[in-house]
Amino acid sequence: MREYRGTLTEPGKNSPYRDRSVQENLDLFERMKNGEFPDGSKTLRAKIDMASSNLNMRDPAIYRIVHTSHHRQGDKWCIYPLYDYAHPIQDALEGITYSLCSLEFENHRPLYEWVIDNIGIFNPKPKQREFARLNVTNTVMSKRYLRYLVENNMVDGWDDPRLPTICALRRRGYTPSSIFNFIRAAGISKANSLVDIDMLEHSIREELNATAPRRIAIEKPIKVVITNYPEDKTEYFDLPNNPQNPEAGTRALPFTREIYIDASDFAEVPPPKFFRLKPEGEVRLMGAYIIKCGEIIKNEDGSVKEIHCTADLETRNGNPVDGRKIKGTIHWLSVPYAKDATLMLYDKLFTIENVGAIPEDKTYNDYLNPDSLVKIENAKVEPALADAEAGEKFQFVRNGYFCKDTKYENTFNRVVGLKDSYPKKQ
Repeated sequence: MREYRGTLTEPGKNSPYRDRSVQENLDLFERMKNGEFPDGSKTLRAKIDMASSNLNMRDPAIYRIVHTSHHRQGDKWCIYPLYDYAHPIQDALEGITYSLCSLEFENHRPLYEWVIDNIGIFNPKPKQREFARLNVTNTVMSKRYLRYLVENNMVDGWDDPRLPTICALRRRGYTPSSIFNFIRAAGISKANSLVDIDMLEHSIREELNATAPRRIAIEKPIKVVITNYPEDKTEYFDLPNNPQNPEAGTRALPFTREIYIDASDFAEVPPPKFFRLKPEGEVRLMGAYIIKCGEIIKNEDGSVKEIHCTADLETRNGNPVDGRKIKGTIHWLSVPYAKDATLMLYDKLFTIENVGAIPEDKTYNDYLNPDSLVKIENAKVEPALADAEAGEKFQFVRNGYFCKDTKYENTFNRVVGLKDSYPKKQ
C-alpha cells in the first residue's frame, strides 16, 4: 500500500483489487467481521482518488482487522474503523456542528467532508476547523505519557492535581471561570506557541483573591506559652473573612495561653532584617496582642520544644501606648482549639519549561520535578476548617490558596501560591 500510494509529487497507482465487484467486497467484509482472516491480511479501503494531491484521499483504509478484546465490547468485534472514518460519522450522528481539531488534522479535512457527503443526509453537516494546540510551559499534553504516569503509579490517578486533565484541575481547585479566562487571554491561533503556565495561575489567583475566605494554617507548628496570660482563659478575636470584600464579615478566632506559630516565623539566630519572632524581640500576633520572646525551651536533640513569651495585654488590636514600633506580624492558632490537617503543596510537574523541546537523548522522565509534591502532615488549621466541604477554597493567610481535597479526608491541596509572577513577565 505504501508503494502504491505515491509521493507528494507523484500520483499513486490503483490497487489490483480496486475493481472488485460490490458483491465480492461485501462478502470479504462479512468474512472479516466473522473473524476468518488474521490481523493485517485484509483491509477495507474507501475508493476515492489515487491521483489526488492530498495523500489522505488516495483510497485510505477505513477498516482493519484487530483480534483483541475491546474494553467495553469484549470479543464481540475483530474489525475496527480507523479514526479518519469513525470521527466524521460520530460527529454527524451526534449532531456536532463544529469539530475543533489541532493543526495536524488540516490535511484530513477533505476526507472528513468526503465521509460526511457519502454516508447519508445530515443537516446541518458537521464542519471541521483546525487551530493550534494550547501548549503550556512545564506541562505535557501527551495522553500517552499521562497514561504512562497513571499506570505506573507515578501520580495519584487521572485526577492528580499536577496533571492538565479537567478532573485534575477541578480537584486542585481551579474553577471553570478561571480556565475560561486563561483561554481567552491565551487566544486562538493558527500558529503553534507556548503559553506560560503563570497565566493560568494568575487567572485563578485573581479570582480567589476576590472570593476565597481567609483562614489560618500553620505548616510547621511551634508551641508558644504566654506566661502572663491566665491558664483558664479563652477570648475571641474577630478576623476578617476577606479584606477584599467587607460584606463577607468576620469570624471569631479563639485565643488562649498556649498558641502555635509557624517555625518559619522564629529564628534563634536571625538573619539581617528579620522582623518576626527572635530572642528578646517583639512581634504582633495577627489581630491580637504584641508578644515578646523570652525563654526558649529545647528538646534533647537541640530542636525548639516551646517558646515562653510575655504579651503586652494593653495592646490587643491597638498600638503600644508608649509609641514603640512593631514591624513584624505573624499568624497563630490556639493550641486547644487548633485542628490537625494534611497540606499537599503542588508545584510544576516538569523542570523544563518547553517540554516539547526535550533533547533526543532524553525522555520526559529525565525532567520530572522531584519536588512537584511536598506533603506536610500534622499541620494545624483553625477550627472553622474542620467543617469545610470537599472542593471548598480558601486563602491560607501568608501561605497561598488551598482547596479541600475531594479524595482524602482532612487534606487541603495548594491551588497556587500568593506570589504572582505573571505580570512581571509581560
